[in-house]
Amino acid sequence: MTQLAKYHDGRTLTRLEDLAQREAVSGNFLVQILNDLRRAGLIESRRGKAGGYLLGRAADQITLRQVVEAVDPALLQCSVTRDGDSGQAVRRAWEQVSSGLQQSLDQITVESLASNQGAPMFYI
Repeated sequence: MTQLAKYHDGRTLTRLEDLAQREAVSGNFLVQILNDLRRAGLIESRRGKAGGYLLGRAADQITLRQVVEAVDPALLQCSVTRDGDSGQAVRRAWEQVSSGLQQSLDQITVESLASNQGAPMFYI
């Protein structure tokens, strides 16, 4: 998402191979993530020789929480049971942690991630 945000002008497509190379991940793995993001409406894709991916809306309108919900929603869900003597208290604690995480993720936009990457450092 940060790679797409860097080049977002609403028209410029980024090829899967370029994204995979820039982020050092396999294309097969990346296409699965991109499909999740596309289904969530966070990105758009175009097929064909000149095809690729671009953000579905402005980078400042996409939060990290939306990305996590699209790719791994279980990360934000509390799966602790209320069983046992301590179950209720432990469940409340995890719900509080989960809520805090969701609020924090809501404060981080894809634009802020892309702009905080900084220029690469070259050493001679």
